[in-house]
Amino acid sequence: MAKKTKRIRDRDNPEWTKKDFAKARPADEVLPPAVLSTFKHYRGPQKEPTKIPVSIRLSREVVNYFKASGAGWQSRIDEALRKVAKRGRGTPSKKRSRAA
Repeated sequence: MAKKTKRIRDRDNPEWTKKDFAKARPADEVLPPAVLSTFKHYRGPQKEPTKIPVSIRLSREVVNYFKASGAGWQSRIDEALRKVAKRGRGTPSKKRSRAA
């Protein structure tokens, strides 16, 4: 049986209610431009996603190698696999794993 965690109430920062969410406004409507300019700019949702999420098991050596070069390691793995796919040496192996 999972152990229950005790909820901590923060009087300075209470949990939002549905009413609070209904009153909320986007930052650009309520903050001055000087404050907004300090925020990092993030890319919005893509119109058409160019990648699909998958779950893959990689060796520790491969993950460590790509992670060692910093942020963007998953994109670098994608690029390496894309290069292999573009070479197109025949068709991918149809071996079945023992788990299948």
